Amino acid sequence: MSHTETAVSTTEDRTLPAVIYGLYLLGLVNGLTILVGLVLAYANRDNAGPKMATHHRFLINTFWIGLVAAIVLGAMTLVGVVLSIVLIGIPILLLAGLLWCALGVWFFVRCVVGLIHLSNGEAYPRPEAWLV
Repeated sequence: MSHTETAVSTTEDRTLPAVIYGLYLLGLVNGLTILVGLVLAYANRDNAGPKMATHHRFLINTFWIGLVAAIVLGAMTLVGVVLSIVLIGIPILLLAGLLWCALGVWFFVRCVVGLIHLSNGEAYPRPEAWLV
């Protein structure tokens, strides 16, 4: 094996994780591209090198954690809407709105932090973490 072949084999492709991060960020506006990114992350996680595999795992976990939070917030919003008929639900709706905003910020920050690690050519340090 020549020196150039060794250099090529140790370099991992960072393009696909970058595309998935971009799809996730675009999904904050349209929602659909997050699902496309999830499918790409699942389809390519086994073919990625060790560093990029951490980014795929991080992206997959980001989706599932965000989905669980969105389901809980959706239920909270629904309860708030129903209870707002008797005015008790208004504070619940306000809290739900604040938490929806926090979820969006959490999702955005996770994607940006992942992109920073990716642009530095680093593995994501804690892909199983719930926060960042």
